[in-house]
Amino acid sequence: MTQQTSVAPTDSELDPELKRIAIAVITGAIAVILDTTIVSVALHDLSGALDASVETIQWVSTAYLLAMFVSIPISGWAQGRLGAKRLWLIALVVFFAGSVLCALAWNAESLIAFRVVQGLGGGVMMPLMTTILMQAAHGRNLGRLMAAVSLPAALGPILGPVVGGLILGGLSWHWLFLVNVPFCIVGFALAVRMLPADPPPTGRVPLDGVGLALVVPGVVGVIYGLSQVGGQGGFGSSEVLVPLVGGLLLIAGFAGWSLRRGARALIDVRILRHRPLTVSTSLMFLAGAALYGAMLLLPLYWQVVRGHDALGAGLLLIPQGVGALASRTIAGRLTDTIGGRWVAVAAFLVMAAATIPFAFADATTPQWWLLVALLVRGFGMGAAFIPLMTLAYQGLERHEMPDASIFTRTAQQVGGSFGVAVLAVVVANVGFDEAFWWSIAFTLVAAGLSLLVPAKPVTADQ
Repeated sequence: MTQQTSVAPTDSELDPELKRIAIAVITGAIAVILDTTIVSVALHDLSGALDASVETIQWVSTAYLLAMFVSIPISGWAQGRLGAKRLWLIALVVFFAGSVLCALAWNAESLIAFRVVQGLGGGVMMPLMTTILMQAAHGRNLGRLMAAVSLPAALGPILGPVVGGLILGGLSWHWLFLVNVPFCIVGFALAVRMLPADPPPTGRVPLDGVGLALVVPGVVGVIYGLSQVGGQGGFGSSEVLVPLVGGLLLIAGFAGWSLRRGARALIDVRILRHRPLTVSTSLMFLAGAALYGAMLLLPLYWQVVRGHDALGAGLLLIPQGVGALASRTIAGRLTDTIGGRWVAVAAFLVMAAATIPFAFADATTPQWWLLVALLVRGFGMGAAFIPLMTLAYQGLERHEMPDASIFTRTAQQVGGSFGVAVLAVVVANVGFDEAFWWSIAFTLVAAGLSLLVPAKPVTADQ
């Protein structure tokens, strides 16, 4: 213990102040992460309870996701204007209000509108959570820190369907949203007490209105277009191509605008000149495709092929969550000691290998064998995100971290939407076995690209 210094601790522990900050923000963020997927198993029940078509009730999920992407790009600007702590508390209150309103919804239209309120708060919180912690860490023990901060993000897609299934098995649909309330209340109290006070403002930060008008509809167009791929026309339909192509053109326009404005842009794209951030962003896209794409397939496999109900399918995903939980501490320590390259490569290869049994599975495959595969897959999945998130901030200055958080968060979510869109088309046309092979392919490409991750451990460049 006498070997440590206050500047760069060499032990395996995060410093106490950083632990308190992590506890505060993760508590508030758990509800946001769970809510992204908790409704996924409830759409059929919501359709019946609110007397709405499946096409209408699908917007309960789509509107939430799109609203998140409306607010993600402005989170960096808002932090500069309001301060991290103040912005966190405001966003948490907005999410809390949206959750309560969702539970009070009287029809499908009101529920969709209130999900937008939830999404606006949650969209600010997710990149801000990472930024707060990375700025507080000062480059110390980043792997261990990411093992904590990315835990909700990895477990949300796994535990969300489980929690949703349990709620629907014993309670009314209203509790899908009321379950957020205690997390919000406790998270708010902890944030007031534990987050460091915001420094005095250095000046009013002007909002890049042109950049906002380009990037928000651009990202929303891409996400919306991908969400429509499951329709009859697939990728070739106008419902997909018009918003997708239009969104990509707007994003390209924003990139050009941002390069001209530099530091005055809503999001400074010049930070992508940092090779670690570019590699991390690319890998987060593929990791999102592998994670969320498989989370579309796995519940459907248990329900369609094996005949389980929503609750049963959710419970059968628990081994994957256990595996993800078990790997995070190990992956964090290894990332800090040997570097992220081989942690990422090994994690993605484990994910790919453990998905293969599902590509050969049918209605007669022993269930215990598939549950073991899920446990192993979760282990790899839980480990994969830690070196990628750690890598994103290597070599960045403190003021660049909010934009880095926006890039990584957006890449993961857009990748997830892409993976879901592709696998939805594949499973609808050629079946589950081919769809699982596509998921394996995404994961193997990510394993190959992980060789670009620096071999040496991350050091404190800030």
